[in-house]
Amino acid sequence: MVLFGVLVLFQTFSLPGQFAHMAQESPQDAYLRWPATVVAVFWVLCVQVVIVATWKLLSLVKSDRIFTEASLKWVDAIVWAIAAAWLVLVGVFLYVGFNADDPGLPLLLFLLTVGVSVLGLLMVVMRALLRQATTLRTDMEAVI
Repeated sequence: MVLFGVLVLFQTFSLPGQFAHMAQESPQDAYLRWPATVVAVFWVLCVQVVIVATWKLLSLVKSDRIFTEASLKWVDAIVWAIAAAWLVLVGVFLYVGFNADDPGLPLLLFLLTVGVSVLGLLMVVMRALLRQATTLRTDMEAVI
């Protein structure tokens, strides 16, 4: 809960303020202020979706309802949030990659893209395992 609150503060105050400061310090890059703010706030929103969905999944574990259809919608929310963040990250990577003078930032963005890809694929596998376990549990309950 504290992390979520910190992220809301970060989204509303820190990120816009940071990009405004950067625009003042580097007027030649001031045109990037609002696109960078929107992208950063969107990424934080994706993290917030993952936090809320994980929180709901943990509450389903606590109430022993994790192997139900209700849990799949929260896993789907995580998968879609990661997919949305990945899509925007690829766009940023391509934009920076085609406009960069130095290979450092494009390489960092490439590594981040690979990391988010791995995380997304891991969540797809976990979702398939949860679906399989839910089906098995439903079948076992039907037998008993």
